[in-house]
Amino acid sequence: MVDSTSKDEATTTPRPTGDVSKLYDAVNENCVKTVDELAKVQPKYGQSIHNAILAQIHTVKNVIRNTILAQKQLTSGWNLPVAYSEQFVKESDEITKNMVNAIDVNNEVAVKSLDAITENFKTFNRTIDSFTEFNINAAKTWNSLYSAQQQQFLKQ
Repeated sequence: MVDSTSKDEATTTPRPTGDVSKLYDAVNENCVKTVDELAKVQPKYGQSIHNAILAQIHTVKNVIRNTILAQKQLTSGWNLPVAYSEQFVKESDEITKNMVNAIDVNNEVAVKSLDAITENFKTFNRTIDSFTEFNINAAKTWNSLYSAQQQQFLKQ
């Protein structure tokens, strides 16, 4: 223990000892351990999301096929003339083409956005590194000044 005395006091006040650095090391280790545990489950989440999306796609295709099949079966015995069937098929193909193009553009924007987010995280990490370096240098300077002042005070 470090004892501190003032000029006016004849008694000694004990100060707690210990390396504050150990405290910060423990906090750092525990925080990193927590993040590592969270990171372990991310592949499982990703796979579960992927599986859910594939099941959704399969279900939507199945609903479309079965709905069309039921309608086709229902109307097959009616022998009704369908006016403008060629025009309808042409318009349907055009709408589908436009939707596919819109989906392609949307997917490209989504991928570019995710790439931009990734780059922003990298930039943020570099900024934090610079900020930390600056703060460490400032703390070293402050501690050096404080230590020099404390040494001057103790010499008196």
